[in-house]
Amino acid sequence: MSTSTAVEDRRAFVEAVRAFVERECGTREQRAALTSNGSEAHNQEINRKLAGLGWSGVALETAWGGAGAGVTEACVLLEELAHGQVPVFGLGISMIVARTVQEFGTDAQREDVVGGFCRGEVFSVAMSEPDSGSDVASLSCRAERVEGGYRINGQKTWISCAHYARTILLVCRTGSTSDKHEGITMLLVPTDTPGLMIRPIDTLGGREVNDLYFTDAFVPDDALVGLEGAAWRQLMAGLNFERVLCAATFLGNARAAFDDAVDYVRTREQFGRPIGSFQAIKHRIADLATELECCALLVHDVARKIDEEPDGPYSREASMAKLKVTETAKRISIEGMQMMGGAGYSTEYDMEQHLRRNIISTVFAGTSEMQREIIAKAYRL
Repeated sequence: MSTSTAVEDRRAFVEAVRAFVERECGTREQRAALTSNGSEAHNQEINRKLAGLGWSGVALETAWGGAGAGVTEACVLLEELAHGQVPVFGLGISMIVARTVQEFGTDAQREDVVGGFCRGEVFSVAMSEPDSGSDVASLSCRAERVEGGYRINGQKTWISCAHYARTILLVCRTGSTSDKHEGITMLLVPTDTPGLMIRPIDTLGGREVNDLYFTDAFVPDDALVGLEGAAWRQLMAGLNFERVLCAATFLGNARAAFDDAVDYVRTREQFGRPIGSFQAIKHRIADLATELECCALLVHDVARKIDEEPDGPYSREASMAKLKVTETAKRISIEGMQMMGGAGYSTEYDMEQHLRRNIISTVFAGTSEMQREIIAKAYRL
């Protein structure tokens, strides 16, 4: 496919997604109805509509129901959905799980998980624990080998989407060695498994994350994804994909906050003229616009590189994208609220939702501090 054809196809895809967004949740009233007045981050009806259009699996293989496109198209989709505030929080998480199973799972698992995702089902991934966050390799949730499968005991926390997911990709410990990165395993655990309790955690952003408690929860042998004890390498293989998807999502969020701020300062008048005409405001807008443009260029450049060389060493670039975009999304939301004054704090406007949504971005999917550590390592520091 020629470069010009690819660009035209991508432009047409963007226009189609934007039309969907406008139709399904283009008004505050529609968004309120779809999210229980902002308390729920995911609407499964909308999620299934996306799957029905063939968009959910845009970056997955056609053999399992995907569209066979690339990371760039996945980023375009997530960015536009986030910009339109479409409540499909589970989409990006599920895409990460499906991609992992596509790469390391059996054909039966691919048919079940990748195919299920492409049909609109939601999946979750469980890594963090009460004493294991940024230091994921220190996890202690254990799966013991028993006849016919594994018996799981332990706790996970801050697990996105688990309360409406069909299956959880659990990262747990099956062996003990002097190297904490060894002996870690991935298992597929259906959310209706006896011995698994899911308890939602209420947060500033609504109901997005959960505590998971495993008490002698049993899964069969065929729940194993990839090689037993080798999940650390499997995790590392998918981190570039996860970080760039996260960056694309918060790029869309940042654009939405920026657009709302600009619309407000153009129309709000004080001292006889729009507040956007004052130098203090318009220079702030100019700075934020420049930062946003840098973010967009970085995200799409990293996505392009991953598409061109999927196994390439892009951890530095992917971490840069995640770091830059999330810090910018948080900054735009805070400054947008400041420029809007009391209106930015009021639920009458979307800015307070932008702030609640973006304030966690620098913690979600790897903190800014950890991204800086990864980037610094690229320079042997």
